[in-house]
Amino acid sequence: MRKMILLVAAGVGLVFLGCNKAAEKAPEPDAHGHQVSAPQGTGHDVNGWCVEHGVPEAICSLCNSKVAAELKKAGDWCNEHSRAESQCFICDPTRKEKFAAQYETIFGKKPPQ
Repeated sequence: MRKMILLVAAGVGLVFLGCNKAAEKAPEPDAHGHQVSAPQGTGHDVNGWCVEHGVPEAICSLCNSKVAAELKKAGDWCNEHSRAESQCFICDPTRKEKFAAQYETIFGKKPPQ
């Protein structure tokens, strides 16, 4: 659990330290058809938030295969739904509320739907 908290904190920190310039060329989608790092404000990634999956883009286990591999190695993986256990809203819908509260704390408003 401590590793996950550190990973989330690092991801949030990267969001604030990242460049706000949009990418010149759209990135190639990953194996799931998701953009790995879409330019900010494109609808998939808004203010560093993965709108499609409801978590910070920097730690989205569905969009980023490197993040997924790190979370699997840390034991944070839901085999049934192929995503980080800590991000599996199917197994535990209250996890979505936790990430929504994190977004509200950072941005002072509800996350995009």
